Amino acid sequence: MNAFSMIPPTQAIRLAPPGPAQVRVGKWREWAGDEPRGRWQALADAASTPNPFFEPWYLIPALESFDPRYAVSLFTVEIGDELIGLVPVATTRRYGRYPLPNLTTWQHPNAFLGVPLVRAGCETLFWRSLFNWADTQRGALFLHLPAMPLEQPLTHALFDLAGSSSRAAALVMREQRAMLHSPLAPDAYLERALTGKKRKELRRQHARLAEQGALAFERHDDTTEINAWLEDFLALEQGGWKGKAGSAMACAPQTASLFRTALMQAATLGKLERLSITLDGRPIAMLANLLTAPGSFSYKTAFDESYARFSPGVLLQRENLALLSRPDISWCDSCAVPDHPMIDSLWTERRPIGRISVAIGGKARRTAFNLLLALELGRNPTGITR
Repeated sequence: MNAFSMIPPTQAIRLAPPGPAQVRVGKWREWAGDEPRGRWQALADAASTPNPFFEPWYLIPALESFDPRYAVSLFTVEIGDELIGLVPVATTRRYGRYPLPNLTTWQHPNAFLGVPLVRAGCETLFWRSLFNWADTQRGALFLHLPAMPLEQPLTHALFDLAGSSSRAAALVMREQRAMLHSPLAPDAYLERALTGKKRKELRRQHARLAEQGALAFERHDDTTEINAWLEDFLALEQGGWKGKAGSAMACAPQTASLFRTALMQAATLGKLERLSITLDGRPIAMLANLLTAPGSFSYKTAFDESYARFSPGVLLQRENLALLSRPDISWCDSCAVPDHPMIDSLWTERRPIGRISVAIGGKARRTAFNLLLALELGRNPTGITR
């Protein structure tokens, strides 16, 4: 049974004040056409905080794969003909292990950021619109926002608005994941990140790997041989530990379809960078970066584990440091779990990510929320949903 319940059909709510903002909450299918997708993409390209996982080329294929019953709705805010904010929302009956119904940003295991798309300068207006609408949703005890980047002005605007309007909002879980963000050139960054002994070992591994056959490195940010690359990646990932664990993209038709469709569309839009190390023409390490200037996201990587002694995945990440030289990209989110044994040792910056819960509704629901929040943070300051 789907853990999410249906949000009521399309609504339109005029907010006053501030300004002529219009809120709509409706089926995501309504945004699948060329014209609405164009408006959606324009918003994504102007968002104050980039999030590729909520751009139309990624979110629509994800919803097609994981939401066949349309339990997820798109919450949007518009001013005139301009779309200024968008986030997928659903009502779920559980909060972690607990039967606490809540309104939440919708995510799936292959979406690594949950921040809404909001046009720069419209952050407070967006949160006010979302909070006001959430107050009317009687089937939820509170609003929960997972995978929020804590360093961004959009998140600061959330807490500022909550504080100024006497609405409780709390960070219920915080973690840090590796991030690449430096003015250094790639070679200088590597020298700072790794000891001389480790850099020497990487050079040795590269030399030994080159002795195994014709070694080559490839990088593409267009659609060159994209179909073959996608299939090679799926096969390479499934052949490793993720395939054995059942978590590789190719292990389920829904995730395989998402991977093929979303990355094909990303490549067409110039939003995908593909890296490969090949041996005798066969890929032994592959990596996909999602480009959302001025940022980027290290989405997926895989390597042939029969060559593990040569560290092909690390050698590929060494090549990936070329992101530091791109004039259009200033940072890259690793999308990795905290304390990842490989990327944490190579990328020295950290991005704080957290879950935020917000009070909604009238006095009774807000009182209940305050009690739940005190209980949650009293038992575990990092939150019960971790």
